[in-house]
Amino acid sequence: MQTLYKQAADAIEQADALIITAGAGIGVDSGLPDFRGNKGFWKAYPVIEKLKIPFSKMANPYWFESKPKLAWAFYGHRLNLYRSTVPHEGYKDLLSIGKSKRFGYFVFTSNVDGQFQKAGFDKEKIEEVHGSIHSLQCIEPCSKEIWSADNIEVKVDKKLFKASEPLPKCINCGSIARPNILMFGDWSWLNSRAQNSRFYNWIKLLKSKNAKPVVIEIGAGKAVPTVRRKSKKIASEFNCNLIRINPRDFDIRSRLNGISIPTGAREGIKGIIDNL
Repeated sequence: MQTLYKQAADAIEQADALIITAGAGIGVDSGLPDFRGNKGFWKAYPVIEKLKIPFSKMANPYWFESKPKLAWAFYGHRLNLYRSTVPHEGYKDLLSIGKSKRFGYFVFTSNVDGQFQKAGFDKEKIEEVHGSIHSLQCIEPCSKEIWSADNIEVKVDKKLFKASEPLPKCINCGSIARPNILMFGDWSWLNSRAQNSRFYNWIKLLKSKNAKPVVIEIGAGKAVPTVRRKSKKIASEFNCNLIRINPRDFDIRSRLNGISIPTGAREGIKGIIDNL
């Protein structure tokens, strides 16, 4: 492992920009649940296990229309959990690396938990490709408006797994509101927040300056490959190093300049930091 950490540290030191690509695995060391497969999901939500609803079925806008109290029990609990969670030290270590680079950093993440912002990352340098639980929209939707969930409090009866009234409502029409998150089978998601031209323009700037970025991918699995595809695309376009930190899906195709670190997020980041 020490050799891998040293290789990763050398790649970071030689780079003049940091690109962080992150999946759900980065938050596990902060105490967030691992929804990997139905077993991981049901372990976090045993009531849903009794109902035999898999994650791909639960994370669906259908429930906001048919059983809004159940839907908001699930998403309300997650909202409360993410609000109370403290990002682990690995986030701050990554931020320190990013700030030290000539062209800075950018984060591309499928996570909806807002942990990068809480750790101090500039919100203007984060692309949340699947949206954020900290923003809301109308279930219809009656308009294209997206608003903050900061003033929303969702109380959840954990035994019955139902959210208590009043449920979050649309600020315009009064219909049920939902998180501005891309769900499965979702044709109503308003994606304006995720259409981040800043990331595209920053990548364009790096190319114009012949910059040498390094990609650090953390906790991105294969089941929903959005993040892994982005990592691969960027590493191929720049012919730069891809450092993949993942305790399970750590393999990298040989044609990429890859460094695989088979650990959890916090351990892997610390191992690299200790060699910088």
